[in-house]
Amino acid sequence: MYGLVVIAGFIILGAAIAYAMIRNRRTPREEQRTEEATRRLYEEGTVGEGQGRRD
Repeated sequence: MYGLVVIAGFIILGAAIAYAMIRNRRTPREEQRTEEATRRLYEEGTVGEGQGRRD
């Protein structure tokens, strides 16, 4: 009986992870916007070494 519960839990967990991955996909347009924004931040110099560090 315990083995069936473990197997069922594994299947449910796998299904939940697969569902989350499918729902979390970005469209090509969203991916492009993200890449452009990141590139722009690097070109502006707002992202780099030491940024955001509190010593």
